[in-house]
Amino acid sequence: MPTDSSAPVVVGIDGSDASTDAALWAIDEAISRDVALLLVHVIPVAHAPEEPIDPTMLEGEYAETALRAASAVVAAADRPVKVETEIVWGRPDLAMLEMSRRASMVCVGSVGIGFIARRFLGSTAAALAERAHCPVAILRSPHQVSSAGTDWIVVPVDASPGNADVVEFAMDEARLRHAPVLAVGVWDDDFGDTSYDELDQRVSEMTRRHPGVHVYPVATRSRVAGFLADNHGESIQLAVLGANVAEQVAQIIGPHSRPLIAHGECSVVVVR
Repeated sequence: MPTDSSAPVVVGIDGSDASTDAALWAIDEAISRDVALLLVHVIPVAHAPEEPIDPTMLEGEYAETALRAASAVVAAADRPVKVETEIVWGRPDLAMLEMSRRASMVCVGSVGIGFIARRFLGSTAAALAERAHCPVAILRSPHQVSSAGTDWIVVPVDASPGNADVVEFAMDEARLRHAPVLAVGVWDDDFGDTSYDELDQRVSEMTRRHPGVHVYPVATRSRVAGFLADNHGESIQLAVLGANVAEQVAQIIGPHSRPLIAHGECSVVVVR
């Protein structure tokens, strides 16, 4: 993860409503870090051209239009955030992975526009989830998310390396978004059982460090993806995962807006 405290929050913009919604979601992330919100459009080509981008080219015109539109929507939110834009050429997955080297967070929408955009974004989201150099948010649009019930943030609580950082990230998100947390105590053969006593201890520590956040412990033998599948009646806005279980993103949110489980309306953040 980049150590530069001024590293921007990067949002992939492709002209779709989903990417614009991702930019709106990312505003709070940028403000909370006191960094810029960098909107990036990738012109999909196999290799970046040697000459500078000609904005009169069709691809350049589309990129400029998409970024202007997204910037206007962010400006209309009337929040104290600095917005920057950038156009890059290349394979979208590789270009966004490179952007993640100088970002504090990368955000992308879960769907694109049309078959080609969905194919690119699906592969880009998967690549970012598994290989990015910073936290990655793969976001559902508000109209895709159930408005019924409590909008929980879900985080696994286990003995895996780095889990404490994942939990801390989830608690920060809960504070930022005024949401309660479902702390899912996960039994894992690789790291041993998370007993009820251990889960209670972890939850007590979570609430001690973040007294304004409500935390509800839940024990399960399923991974988070399985827990969401079994509890699709709950209204869950965000699942926060560690990089060691990034493969679960495809199960939770799916590429091309085709989740493999019933609870496919929540967004996902992969922490690293």
